[in-house]
Amino acid sequence: MSEVRRIDASEYTPPTDPRAVAEAGVDLAVDLAGMKLPNPILTASGCFAAGAEMDRFYDVTELGAIVVKSVTLEPRQGLPTPRMAETPSGMLNAIGLQNPGIDAWLTKDLPWLQSKGARVVVSIAGRSVDDFRAVARKLRGKGGIAAIEVNLSCPNVEERGMVFACSPTDSAEVITAVRRETDVPVLGKLTSDVTDIVSIARAVVDAGANGLTLINTLLGMAIDPDTGKPEIYNTYAGLSGPAIRPVALRNVHQVHTALPDVPILGCGGIRTVTDVVQFLRAGASAVSVGTATFVDPFVGQRLIKELRSWLAERGLGSARELIGTVEPWS
Repeated sequence: MSEVRRIDASEYTPPTDPRAVAEAGVDLAVDLAGMKLPNPILTASGCFAAGAEMDRFYDVTELGAIVVKSVTLEPRQGLPTPRMAETPSGMLNAIGLQNPGIDAWLTKDLPWLQSKGARVVVSIAGRSVDDFRAVARKLRGKGGIAAIEVNLSCPNVEERGMVFACSPTDSAEVITAVRRETDVPVLGKLTSDVTDIVSIARAVVDAGANGLTLINTLLGMAIDPDTGKPEIYNTYAGLSGPAIRPVALRNVHQVHTALPDVPILGCGGIRTVTDVVQFLRAGASAVSVGTATFVDPFVGQRLIKELRSWLAERGLGSARELIGTVEPWS
């Protein structure tokens, strides 16, 4: 029997794909509803505050843009605790849009973001159309704001608490009001908790939205088996994380298929470079990373590096080459 040659793993070099290009030659820049971004990796509203906390660890301006936590007309204390609960492959949260209010945000947070030179997407929320209009008006003319993301997944107090995003008419009314008050791109953030998300998306775009954020959290619940009480004080809460990624991916693809010219910011359970690639292929121009930030605060920075490597290894010169490239089975 011939002697078996032992191979030192440190000597092994994996074969190089002949399509590979130098990472330095890969262009990650994308255009999202008129925003020129250096890369397609953004934060998700509610998971990154305004970025000052994370800036102690790395330069947050490396991200494509920062989507800040939703701000409202008046300060909000949020809902009582408990308001977060871990679930398999995700988490539930019912924070209740806790925030200092638009005036305080403009006084403290925006100046810091401006001083950093960050690209800022301001998420706004409200209980009525007038609330959204008033917040948008206060943002008008403020430097450093790249876009406004309209959080349509808020209960409409004028319509018995129905969520704006569940009604094409209500969603369109909010977008129309915001569009009239601002000169920056407007993104309508939609929920998948509807029968037909394409009809909502079409109504929002027809009302003047420059693009869409898909999707917000899904409504979920968890119950303590011993006490019988809901694990969230509010009973129901928003489910986020990898558990909702297939739903979000489906929504992005559905809307992109129906409205191929509408820019989409994909959001929902993104944590790996494979996830990013899937959302771009489904039709998103960029992605927002949220829940994964709680597990790995450096996830955004990591995904930028890994996306560049992923593209280079496959001979792709830009992230834009992936957008809307789902190949159906023949």
